[in-house]
Amino acid sequence: MSDVLISYSVLNELNGSLKQILVELDEASNRSDQLEEAIGTPCGRGELRSRASSFESGWDDRRRYLRDDIAKVQQHVEETGAAWEDWDVEASKSLSVDAGETRDLPRA
Repeated sequence: MSDVLISYSVLNELNGSLKQILVELDEASNRSDQLEEAIGTPCGRGELRSRASSFESGWDDRRRYLRDDIAKVQQHVEETGAAWEDWDVEASKSLSVDAGETRDLPRA
């Protein structure tokens, strides 16, 4: 099995993208209201508006489930990035050498 290497910048970019998706999903119902208003009743008929409303109603529940799942993934991505970054900082501290310690290091 080979190693998987993911840079912090990729994790941060993914985290930001997932957060943007969550905002879009949260604001989607507001946009659907705007869509229905924009459709209005062309030629005095409301069938198109009614169908848009019906579609939106059916999509609301699915959107909520999708949003919840994406929020879980986003949280895991953020926690993973933070944990690896914390580990990296701690590991580098434990490997650092003070100026006075160099005299005790083996010489080549």
